[in-house]
Amino acid sequence: MKAPKFSYVRAQSVEHAVKLLAEHGDDARILAGGQSLMPALNMRLSRPKLLIDINRLEHLAGAKFDGKNVRIGALTRHADVMLSHMVAKYAPLISMAIPHVGHVAVRNRGTFGGSVALADPAAEMPACLLALGGTIVLQSVRGIREVAAEDYFHGLYDTARQPDELLLEAVIAPEPADMRAAFHELARRHGDFAMAGVAARAKVESGKLTHVRLVYFGSEVKPTLAKTAMAATEGKLWNGATRDAVAAALAHDLDPMDNLMGEPATKLQWQRVLTKRALDQISGEATAA
Repeated sequence: MKAPKFSYVRAQSVEHAVKLLAEHGDDARILAGGQSLMPALNMRLSRPKLLIDINRLEHLAGAKFDGKNVRIGALTRHADVMLSHMVAKYAPLISMAIPHVGHVAVRNRGTFGGSVALADPAAEMPACLLALGGTIVLQSVRGIREVAAEDYFHGLYDTARQPDELLLEAVIAPEPADMRAAFHELARRHGDFAMAGVAARAKVESGKLTHVRLVYFGSEVKPTLAKTAMAATEGKLWNGATRDAVAAALAHDLDPMDNLMGEPATKLQWQRVLTKRALDQISGEATAA
């Protein structure tokens, strides 16, 4: 199939882009990497009247450390995030996850901001951003606002971003030296859509897990912070009893989708297995260190 008719404008600045968004609202779409948008257009799942191309807004690309926070611009290609030594140093969870984002061609064109803006339930970067307690920066003609990741993801492809807002960047506090991270994903083949996945962070103090963050994706309608499972793990030795407690707690945190990827009970079991692997890794790394 071919895309339906639409108008095309190349944005000259952020101010130009948000002015167009204010004028056209739901009838406009932002074109950045286009890895999700273009297939949706060609299958006529999306029918915007206007595409706003922001690819020339080069100041929205790049990852940097400003002395206080990691800032990943919306136009930063996944491939550039993958190669960033700064991201690996200050946000290692993202470096662990980024090789799972699509295939090479997708990572070369797809953007960090596009992934967060779309909020595909199988996407890795939204889950990492939530696990890291990041902040999303948005701009409209009304001004700039910041939204915590915990308040940003609302549901299936549903976020706090309004139709007239442009996502500028993600801001992440640097990881403490004693924080450990693990990322595990289940897909039919590497690079395909995730059927289940977990982004995990924790400290290990005197053999006990503390400051635990567990975020699940793939099985849920949105990246999901597993607060009950985190509470079942916090301050506990990672042993058989804690494993059982976390496995039971996940049933209260997760509500897996029933789709072609699998039944809810199957997905819940996948997430339990991935959780064990992630926390085994975190505990093992701490012991080895």
